[in-house]
Amino acid sequence: MISHSTLLQFLNLTDWIVFFGILVLTLACVLWGQSLKGRLSKSDQMSTVELLLMGRRLTLPLFVATLVATWYGGIFGVTALTFEKGIYNLLTQGIFWYGTYLLFAFFLVKKIRNYNVMTIPEMAEKIFGKKAGKLTAGLNFLNLLPLAYTISLGLFLKSIFGGSLFLNTAIGVFIVTAWSWWGGFRAVVFSDIVQFFFMLLAVFLVVVFAWMQMGSPLELMNQLPATHFDWSGGETLSTILVWGFIALSTLVDPNFYQRVLAADSEKTAKRGIIFSTFIWFLFDCCTTLGALYARAALPEANPQDAYLQFAIQLVPHGVRGLILAGVLAIILSTLDSYLFNAATSVSYDFFNFKERFKVWHHHAALAGVSVLSVVLSLHFEGNVVEVWKTLGSLSAACLLFPLLLGQWKPGLISERSFCWAVSFGCIGIVSWRILNKLYGFSTWDEFYIGLLLTSIPLIPSLIRKKA
Repeated sequence: MISHSTLLQFLNLTDWIVFFGILVLTLACVLWGQSLKGRLSKSDQMSTVELLLMGRRLTLPLFVATLVATWYGGIFGVTALTFEKGIYNLLTQGIFWYGTYLLFAFFLVKKIRNYNVMTIPEMAEKIFGKKAGKLTAGLNFLNLLPLAYTISLGLFLKSIFGGSLFLNTAIGVFIVTAWSWWGGFRAVVFSDIVQFFFMLLAVFLVVVFAWMQMGSPLELMNQLPATHFDWSGGETLSTILVWGFIALSTLVDPNFYQRVLAADSEKTAKRGIIFSTFIWFLFDCCTTLGALYARAALPEANPQDAYLQFAIQLVPHGVRGLILAGVLAIILSTLDSYLFNAATSVSYDFFNFKERFKVWHHHAALAGVSVLSVVLSLHFEGNVVEVWKTLGSLSAACLLFPLLLGQWKPGLISERSFCWAVSFGCIGIVSWRILNKLYGFSTWDEFYIGLLLTSIPLIPSLIRKKA
């Protein structure tokens, strides 16, 4: 029933009508959002807070839709990990993260909103000083470079049309950049409404049809290697814990902060994260089950696109177009947000325009970020998980402790200590990674080195405060 090839041959006119119909519906929703902007005064329409945070008017439904949709663009990474290692994915890409989301909701939302800022670097500048703000902006930018999602989009297009990964990635990112260029954060939010609905529907339908045709999930235990039901995935404890620490990078994630700062109230932000966590759990269950069914049906397939290959050939015509649009929605809803926020990090934070911030500053930064993302994605050769580990390590290890300590007790850490801590951590991670690749002298993940070196410069400040 299932074969492995480009997907174009499995699609007919009905599928394309459904697929493009959903894209048109997404555009219509964006236009609706822009029409609502017309109710604002001219000064509000042109304000920085409107461009970057939609005027801080996110209601609960909008908050949940945009947060859920934005957070799951790496579907090819998640399903590839499940395809290769089974339920290990649910631990490292699910359970670790749920705990972090709840920590964010109950302990950080109130503190973040009290600062009344636009971005994380602006908050760091308020807590520590200008140098700390610049350093945070640089790391923020690395965290926001959407390499994993440009790769995912390239893999998606390549699965349908064939051709090189680079060419497909470049074409896809160009289209998304044009979209993000036009409408600001408001366009991102209102496109997420449609994408939120269809991404959930798509992964749910894959499980339903797989269950009907291949039997219940319990029957998979007889069709898959026993290692696929080992929570450790055959990895060492230190490797597993790295994912736990990377999940903590959510506590300093720009997309989370942006939505919390854009919410119409603290209550909306807190409840929105809790509701989103429940939805993410259901979504993870569906993608994990779908990828396990794909592994049973296509054991020799390329893990990176096996889920999409399986899903499209599993369902009838019409539904294929919906599945295709749903998977694309998962990628686009994250990619446009990351591109937008990376451009914000460059134009608003790093070059410190602030009061003289203009829309064209953001547009120029957006174009530059898009080109850089496509070029750098070549280095990872389609490996989404490797992108997460590389850039996620820098953000989690170097910013996590200093920034959280600064929010918890302003004045506890000096700007000098903050800058030394972050710099030591970055140098340690990069150096360890290079040396280990050249000489292979240790199995220790570079994340732990970064975390250790980040902590050392903070110790004197903590001792003085205690004394």
